[in-house]
Amino acid sequence: MSPKTDLGEKRWIWLIAAFAVLATGLLLPAPDGLSEAGQRSLAVLAFAVILWITEAVSYPVSAALILSLVAIMLGGAPNPDDPNAILGTQEALKMALSGFGNSAVALVAGALFLAAAMQETGLDKRIALLVLSRVGSSVRGILLGVILVSMILSFLVPSTTARVAAILPIILGMVAAFQMKRESRFAALLVITSAQAASIWNIGVKTAAAQNMVAIGFIEETFGRGVSWGQWFLYAAPFSIIMSIVLYFVMLKLFPLEMNEIPNGKAMVREQLKKLGPLTGAEWRLLVITLSLLVLWSTENVLHPFDSASVTLVAVAAMLMPHIGVFSWKQAEKNIPWGTIILFAVGISLGTLLLETEAATWLTQAVFGQMGLSAMSPLLIVAFIALFNILIHLGFASATSLAATLIPIVIALVQGLDRPDMNLAGMVLIQQFVVSFGFILPVNAPQNMLAYGTGTFSTGDFIKSGIPLTLIGYLFILLFSATYWKWVGLI
Repeated sequence: MSPKTDLGEKRWIWLIAAFAVLATGLLLPAPDGLSEAGQRSLAVLAFAVILWITEAVSYPVSAALILSLVAIMLGGAPNPDDPNAILGTQEALKMALSGFGNSAVALVAGALFLAAAMQETGLDKRIALLVLSRVGSSVRGILLGVILVSMILSFLVPSTTARVAAILPIILGMVAAFQMKRESRFAALLVITSAQAASIWNIGVKTAAAQNMVAIGFIEETFGRGVSWGQWFLYAAPFSIIMSIVLYFVMLKLFPLEMNEIPNGKAMVREQLKKLGPLTGAEWRLLVITLSLLVLWSTENVLHPFDSASVTLVAVAAMLMPHIGVFSWKQAEKNIPWGTIILFAVGISLGTLLLETEAATWLTQAVFGQMGLSAMSPLLIVAFIALFNILIHLGFASATSLAATLIPIVIALVQGLDRPDMNLAGMVLIQQFVVSFGFILPVNAPQNMLAYGTGTFSTGDFIKSGIPLTLIGYLFILLFSATYWKWVGLI
């Protein structure tokens, strides 16, 4: 049997298992304190989690299945607001589609257009080469350059996969130019670093990853206030800066190289940059649009009242305009991962459903109720939930789906603690930072799999780097919670 056929059979097994779990959840008697609508919501959640973890179907297909199940399953349940009446499929469908009306979806869609524009014009590659051309030809300098590229692109390219996709060809080109094998320690050092640095800066910049928008959507809906780009940066950027330094030393320690200098390394990067030629008109226009957008994001609620989603949509319109834009709709649509947008919106819908039917509250009590969290200090609460967050992430291949599953549970948990001494929205935001801890396994994040696909390292190599990064990151989460985040009012 071929591996492809075997994989297909395994996917069918997991798909059947998902439907079996769904049926079991629907047929079992409702536990005390859980409404029928809540029970059906949890059954759909269990179904979704199995699909997301096993990738039995693609993420867009899973989104379509979840939408249809919510409409049918919830449509036949009693209305949570009026138990004597059936909710009906029309109302249930409105709940299923509620995520598409969330402003965070517009921000994600706009950000993906920006990432597509970067790829289409090649501006992302030019920025990466410019940074690498300035760091010299020593191994340490090149490693530092890879981390700096990841950091800079996180501000300008709001797609983790797109950022890693921009830098990997450059790294592989360097490996070939230096007459090294793809399986060399030098290649593994740089490729793994590019993926891990991307995950680190998903934490530091609000617009760097779609999963951040999931948390923002839930926080806005639950607590009636959002987190501006500047606030997020104030809270998270110091953490990412410190973790970038940690990454630099961890990778040098774990992947020591016999040589310290790459012959003609700097010249090779400059040669690649020379081949790109001068900045094109489209690149200049995109650079102006991107920098303007960055200024507007960072000054939200400080110099102007316009939210991030709105200004991003204006930028999309500018990028698509004839003559003043940078690409056409046909060029844009082929590079937009539409499935990501659909999954993102459906994830918000499912999370909102768990909150509205109080299924998240019941699940929180079932999982954490006997652990006495309400009597713990804020630091211990952060420590416990963050550890649970890291462990459960091992089963997820998408931080977006993890955020859609976990963040509503965290919201229900902190709301049930009855702790006026804590910033509840801040506690949720800290757990969103931990959601981006996809450091351990290649399958824990799309950018990891993209790097793994280069064939430059083994799963063991990635785990070797991921375990210390996760442990150190966890300790810094606790340290920041006890100090900096407490000082700035996040806790």
